[in-house]
Amino acid sequence: MMLEAQSADLARLAAIGRLRALAPDGGVDFASNDYLGLAASGRLADAARAALDRGVAVGSGGSRLLRGNRAEHEALEAEAARFVGAEAALFFPTGYAANSALLATLPQRGDLVLADELVHASMHEGLRLTRAEHRFVPHGDLAAYEAALRGWSGGQAWIAVESLYSMDGDFAPLAELAALAERYGAMLLVDEAHATGVFGPQGRGLVAALPARENVISLHTCGKALGAEGALLCGPAVMREFLINRARGFIFSTAPSPLTAAVVRAALEVVRAGEDLRTALQARMELARDLLVPLGARFHDSPILPLVLGEDRRAMAVAAALQAEGFDVRGIRPPTVPEGTARLRLVITLNAAEDEIRALAAVLERVL
Repeated sequence: MMLEAQSADLARLAAIGRLRALAPDGGVDFASNDYLGLAASGRLADAARAALDRGVAVGSGGSRLLRGNRAEHEALEAEAARFVGAEAALFFPTGYAANSALLATLPQRGDLVLADELVHASMHEGLRLTRAEHRFVPHGDLAAYEAALRGWSGGQAWIAVESLYSMDGDFAPLAELAALAERYGAMLLVDEAHATGVFGPQGRGLVAALPARENVISLHTCGKALGAEGALLCGPAVMREFLINRARGFIFSTAPSPLTAAVVRAALEVVRAGEDLRTALQARMELARDLLVPLGARFHDSPILPLVLGEDRRAMAVAAALQAEGFDVRGIRPPTVPEGTARLRLVITLNAAEDEIRALAAVLERVL
């Protein structure tokens, strides 16, 4: 029989309650990262139609270094750099591709990368491929970062964090990390995936508030609050040039859709002028805090409220019960989160009205 080892592994996952399967969306959205409700909005649909009408292609036809580099890619990158206040930007098809290419390419042999233990899997992938030494630091532990930096006498030091952590909903101490990076001559790599569009001046992310920017590289995904897909790495111009020349994930990949680039550029403008959207989201976050924290959810002033239930099967059973009541809530199990911390990842977006948040809380209280 072919693929016996794979079949056996799937059986083991099923036996411990960790077998995954694709499921369609359905019910009220408490699971997506579409924080501002832009993914299905008329604003982005209109932007896509306008781009098609002016002749923007759906496909790029090749890698950026061949014929796939289109005017829409470069226009988006120029606009994104202005938006976040960086020298340059480079567009990738996904945040996973961007993070893995960044960490696999920029740090060099003899360098040291210090990464928060809860960074996204895409950063783990980049660190798996990097030639630099790397260490994981206890979550948010500033003293551990400083001890490692103080004791480092090799090449360039790098600090890799998320500004807003996707499974816990808490924030990195960016101001303090930036001060450490400045003091020890380190580069600061910040994944702004869950902050872009929602936090910072004009939704530009949390890095925008940092006083020193020359040693900062930030990643801004386009498939969450921006409502589209892809990711933008923003930082010094030399970063962009080096990745174009050395990042295998960029060099050997077909370029992202020019149509998507046009839609993302429109999304940046919506977000820049979208204070009303952020105000509405903040109000729903505060309502969710008042209703869900008494049920055990954790709230860190972000749209992500984890409800840690511990055991894998319990988390999935509660999620299934909520889905049956018309709420799209997903259970999260290891290895995405640490052992013993299976949870519901309750996400507040503008796709769920205030009455629907109240209804979710009522049903969740009964189910629990």
